[in-house]
Amino acid sequence: MKKYQIGPRPEAVEEALLVGFREVEIATIGHFRHRGFVSRELRPIAPITGTLTGTAVTVAIPGTCSTMLHHAMSVVRPGDVVVIDRLGDTRHACLGGGVAFAAKVAGAVAVVLDGPCTDSDEIIEVGLPVFCTGVSAITTRLNDLGGAVNLPVSCGNVPVMPGDLVVMDACGVLILPPDEAPEVLAEAVARQARAGRNRGLIEAGQKLGDLSGASKMIAAALEG
Repeated sequence: MKKYQIGPRPEAVEEALLVGFREVEIATIGHFRHRGFVSRELRPIAPITGTLTGTAVTVAIPGTCSTMLHHAMSVVRPGDVVVIDRLGDTRHACLGGGVAFAAKVAGAVAVVLDGPCTDSDEIIEVGLPVFCTGVSAITTRLNDLGGAVNLPVSCGNVPVMPGDLVVMDACGVLILPPDEAPEVLAEAVARQARAGRNRGLIEAGQKLGDLSGASKMIAAALEG
C-alpha cells in the first residue's frame, strides 16, 4: 500500500444548495434527521454567526504527522471545508496559526477537525472558523508517516466522503451526501417557516403541552 494516497478533487456542491442551507439552523434539521451530525465534542473555537456551508475536502493523518495536511493546502479551493480525520489520535494538534492561515488564503470556509488545535488565538485572528475537540500545546510534525487526501474518512463519528455538503453553525456540524441534500433542505425550510408560530398563543395563555399534543398523550397514558 502506498504511504500517501490522493483521490480526485470532488465536484463542488451546487451553489443553490450552499445558499439554501445558509438560511437554515442545524437544530431545525435535528428535529427530523438523525444521521450526519458530528460528535458534539467538536465545538467552534470562537463564536459562529449564522450558518456556514461548503464542500468537503477530506484529509486523514496519523498520530504525530501533519505532512499530508501541509500538502492538502495546495488542493483546497475557495468554498471548501477541510475535514480532518486524526485516525484516533487525541493528543497532538495538527492545526495551528500557520496552517489555518494557509487554508484561509486558499479559500477554505472552515476546518472540521477530529482532534485538538493549537494557537487558538492566532486561528481566531486569521478569521478561519474551526470546529475541534479543544486545544493542545503538543503539536504534530513533518514525520513523513503517510496520509490521505480526498478519500473516505471518519470525523466526529460520522463517515465523510469527498464532495459531501458540510453545514456548520453554533450548534455543531452536519455532513450531508449531495444527493440527499435537496430533500433535507426542503423539509428544513418548511419546518423553519413554522418555527415560533406558538409564541403568540403561549403569550395569550395557552399551554405548550396542549399546543404540541404532549399533554393529550400523557392524559391518554394515565387513563389507560
